[in-house]
Amino acid sequence: MRVLITGATGFVGAWVARALAQAGHDVRVLVRNPTDAEELRDLQLEIVTGDILDSEKVNLACKNVDSVFHLAGVIAYSSAKRDLMDKVNVGGTKNVISACRNQGVRRLLHFSSVVAVGASFDSHSILNEDSEYNLSALNIGYFETKRQAEELVRSAAHKGEIDAVCVNPSTIYGPGDAKKSSRGMQKKVALGKLPFYTSGGVNVVSIEDVVHCVLQAWQKGKSGERYIIAGENLTIKNLFELIASIAGVSPPKIHIPDFIVKGLGLIGDQQEKFGKKPFLTYENALVSTMFHWFDSSRAQKEFNFTPKPASYAIKQSLEWSKLQGLL
Repeated sequence: MRVLITGATGFVGAWVARALAQAGHDVRVLVRNPTDAEELRDLQLEIVTGDILDSEKVNLACKNVDSVFHLAGVIAYSSAKRDLMDKVNVGGTKNVISACRNQGVRRLLHFSSVVAVGASFDSHSILNEDSEYNLSALNIGYFETKRQAEELVRSAAHKGEIDAVCVNPSTIYGPGDAKKSSRGMQKKVALGKLPFYTSGGVNVVSIEDVVHCVLQAWQKGKSGERYIIAGENLTIKNLFELIASIAGVSPPKIHIPDFIVKGLGLIGDQQEKFGKKPFLTYENALVSTMFHWFDSSRAQKEFNFTPKPASYAIKQSLEWSKLQGLL
């Protein structure tokens, strides 16, 4: 069947595009710049040029397709990028919902994030799909815009306007992830060049598991529902130790207290106001000291999903990075 993918030039989008094409589906991708789709040229794809913010282009791209996989979005932890995230993450999703409704698309698979579920301030809470979002007072741009976008999708589905399902992956590791700008800290750890670590925790999931669950959610997920795709819960200290061990280098040994991390973030925000690129923003600081620990029991039960160990995903990531000359 014919499917449309937004965000196909990104790390996860490229994996999803390849999986769908290899499964025999007729894949159409919406990209702002066709040259960005070079790594997908070996696949039989229909490339449509257009911006997710252009409602007419999105509407045309959705014409005569069975399903839409909406992965396009902006990830940033900077108040300077808030307007852009509002436009792309929320406004772009509005355009996709409208186009799906106008064109009679059978199903929308919305690629959300665990940030739409929330996070914890201690190591005692592990969140699931029914956890109450508890971070509104912090007004973190990426969290808020992903949550708002997901709510738009689920609301439209609950009203019967569209058939849609959301997936909420945690931190994804695997071949190709080093291209993400957010993976800079992990690369420093793998090179043995990061001496410190913060408090907090993260959940690591394999890209292979994410793709499996995306396809399963598309085929089996309940309309209006969301599914956390998560693997192993680790402290930041444990994560860095695991990366360093696999890379064969010494792990970071200096713990930086939360108040220092947040202070550095405040300084970074001031640098950003003067046009300088900060090492750390306040939003970065907040997020890096939280516990992003999740329970994926719902996806495991409904999608025949057994999460791979974090070590597997991280090893794949590092091996790919070495082959690409990035480490």
